[in-house]
Amino acid sequence: MRIRGAVLRTMEPSRPYAESKPLDIVDIELDEPGPGEVLIRMTAAGLCHSDLSVVDGNRPRPLPMLLGHEGTGIVEQVGPNVDGLELGDHVVTVFLPRCGKCDHCRTNGKLPCIPGSTSNNAGYLPGFDIPETSSVPRTDEGVARLSRLHEVDADGQNSGELFHHLGVSVFADHAVVNQASVIKIGDDVPPEVAAPLGCAVLTGGGGVINAGKPQPGQDVLIVGLGGVGMAALMTALGLETGRVIGVDANPEKLNRARELGASEAYTPAEVEERGISAPIVIEAAGHPRAFETAFSATAPGGTTVTVGLPAPTAESTIHPVVLTSEARTVMGSYLGSAVPTRDIPTYARLWREGKLPVSELVSSTMPLKQINKALDTLAEGKAVRQIILFD
Repeated sequence: MRIRGAVLRTMEPSRPYAESKPLDIVDIELDEPGPGEVLIRMTAAGLCHSDLSVVDGNRPRPLPMLLGHEGTGIVEQVGPNVDGLELGDHVVTVFLPRCGKCDHCRTNGKLPCIPGSTSNNAGYLPGFDIPETSSVPRTDEGVARLSRLHEVDADGQNSGELFHHLGVSVFADHAVVNQASVIKIGDDVPPEVAAPLGCAVLTGGGGVINAGKPQPGQDVLIVGLGGVGMAALMTALGLETGRVIGVDANPEKLNRARELGASEAYTPAEVEERGISAPIVIEAAGHPRAFETAFSATAPGGTTVTVGLPAPTAESTIHPVVLTSEARTVMGSYLGSAVPTRDIPTYARLWREGKLPVSELVSSTMPLKQINKALDTLAEGKAVRQIILFD
């Protein structure tokens, strides 16, 4: 079928993106779902720093690629060998599919799935459910369902190879994904709430619940108040532990944290000057200086959880003797150490109970055609979560 989506051709374009237009809205050919796959009509997609990191070259991916990894939609077609999903189901996309069989999948969310990560890195959908005897074309890394309609060879056949982004590619009006890349959610959850559950909330909330694990009365401090960090702050507030402290260099984000109920909010400089600390500290900025701030603000005996994704070449400096002398713990948490089938329903329940106001993450909504301008807003740190709404 023919769909319309946002394709990245080259990384590291010049800014402003509204002028250089790194994402090209084009016609794309999308194959029907194969074994274990479903076709989704997208209703909303969130614009995340993980998308920007592909555009600016910090997170290299095979190109050209149909971007987007945080989304929600409605199942319109079901392929063979699909269990638990039916036409009309409302679903949230998950950008790290789990096969449920590899050693990493047996770590209760701590480590990412091995074959799922392999297909993601290669720009394919996972081939979890395709029988060895199937005629479906596949490689060792997975399967492809995308090609560009507007590029044809001498015989008039479509010759444009197009890669998938993190197994979902949701910056388009439709997507074919593996059943492991979607979680069913109730139709009572609005699209602008459902979409962030698959990335911002899954990562930030999981950094608190699954990794930090604050005990009753313990303070939680969050460094970096973008979409993921603000979701972590909301989750900590919903747990009703001790103080919840927000840290960011942007005064507007600090004000927003206070409006949401943060006990205190500081700039990184104020944290250092005042000696602010907490037993559980979540780093959600993806920057080496933010990690250093988070580590310094962790109280003796406490835990520093880093969920941010800095550039691969980024380096931080800490004093390792502190780990021993103060019995500290530093841990990474990829995708919030999540088991999506377990965690997304939990966050949906918290939303229904009024304990997780996900809609407060949304800075603005827009059509797909405004995505390049939205990249500028994201790069300038002026947005928490921008949501693309599809007709």
